[in-house]
Amino acid sequence: TQFDHVQRLIQSGIDSKATVFTGGVGRPEGFSTGYYIRPTIFTDVTNDMEIAQTEIFGPVMCVIPFETEEEAIQIANDTPYGLGNYIQTADRERGMRVARQLQSGMVEMNWCPRTVGFPFGGYKQSGNGREGGVYGLQDFLETKYIAGIG
Repeated sequence: TQFDHVQRLIQSGIDSKATVFTGGVGRPEGFSTGYYIRPTIFTDVTNDMEIAQTEIFGPVMCVIPFETEEEAIQIANDTPYGLGNYIQTADRERGMRVARQLQSGMVEMNWCPRTVGFPFGGYKQSGNGREGGVYGLQDFLETKYIAGIG
């Protein structure tokens, strides 16, 4: 199940010597049944760890420090996946510059969530194609090119 998958990845982070800032394996306090997962934040993560290279699809965040903008972009792009990225910055121009270089289908900046009608989809092993908006409709269209008339 997805619950077991996320639990295994949290354990993988612990086994890889990432620091559990909060959370960890198991269910949240007060939940003895169900597919609830403790929200987990890892620090001291390196980009070669499984938890940094896998789409976890659970309440797990990996904090990877960086020194320069270029290093941050390299770390973010050094994965076989590319569904989405998040940027927090007071410098809009810098945020846009970085967003253009990220190899992902979606970039959210400064707590601005996706809205209805915008495309949803990723790059690389996160999939091709889009859902939502005009881009999502294009998968249902058939385009035809005809040459030689006239």
